Amino acid sequence: MDNRKIVLVGTGMVGMSFAYAALNQNACDELVLIDINRERAIGEAMDLNHGLAFSRTSMKIYAGEYSHCSDADIVVICAGVNQKEGESRLELLSRNAKVFESIVKPVVESGFSGIFLVATNPVDIMTRITYEMSGFKENKVIGTGTTLDTARLRYLLGDYLHINAKNVHAYVIGEHGDSEFVPWSQALIATKPLFDVINHNKDKFSFDELNRISNLVRTSAQQIIKAKNATYYGIGMAIVRIVKAIFQNENSVLTVSSRLNGEYGIKDVYIGTPCIINRDGVRCVLDLSLEKNEAKSLRESANILNDSYNGLNLQ
Repeated sequence: MDNRKIVLVGTGMVGMSFAYAALNQNACDELVLIDINRERAIGEAMDLNHGLAFSRTSMKIYAGEYSHCSDADIVVICAGVNQKEGESRLELLSRNAKVFESIVKPVVESGFSGIFLVATNPVDIMTRITYEMSGFKENKVIGTGTTLDTARLRYLLGDYLHINAKNVHAYVIGEHGDSEFVPWSQALIATKPLFDVINHNKDKFSFDELNRISNLVRTSAQQIIKAKNATYYGIGMAIVRIVKAIFQNENSVLTVSSRLNGEYGIKDVYIGTPCIINRDGVRCVLDLSLEKNEAKSLRESANILNDSYNGLNLQ
């Protein structure tokens, strides 16, 4: 791709954390910022441009319109509304569905034929909504899924085992939310099963700690929100990781939110599972050899997502 172009919709903390990380990692050549508050998008573009002299990239950054999506490679959606006090999850979903209708339709009408990458929460359902509204092929509509949860898991496991997180091969799968879980049967430290590592080092490690770590992964967002009101740096970097896998045609395995077509006995639901990501988006879903209880947990998570989506009664 001679000119790697991304359009970012939503210049809140998540969107701009992505934009800042993209600038520092030279993730694209052209970055367009779109926001319902155009003045904010202009200001954010100015702020990023003023740092170009310190960057190793000559990225073109500007505030734009939906017409600028026509030749974009990726449209990243970080826009959405926050949950009001006393508002149910379904009510929040309903409001965000309306927001996405105002985004997805003009993006498609611009002639855009690239890849949608959704980060707005609840990300699995919002990605499914994007897929249904856009009419795009399923491999071209991706959510950030449990990529950040997986990164948190690898960091915590690496810290506990005194191993570089890059040599920890473990995944968080399922809903990006309360029903997510770790299929420990699939976890490897380098090429050695995690269970073997613990069994051979019982004087140093214990299986009880795995439960503590998985609970910490699941509750990390709430802890961060309690401390600083929002999470944005980690997810911003996760979006960049997915973008780079697409642009560089990496065929990398990432736990994005992808549409399942019978894998694990699940159909039509967007959910976080390991997928191979390349220039076409999702090349394929990796069908893990889950243990019986793990497969059950994944199906239960999918049922929660499916019930929430069906509760919206979208036309």
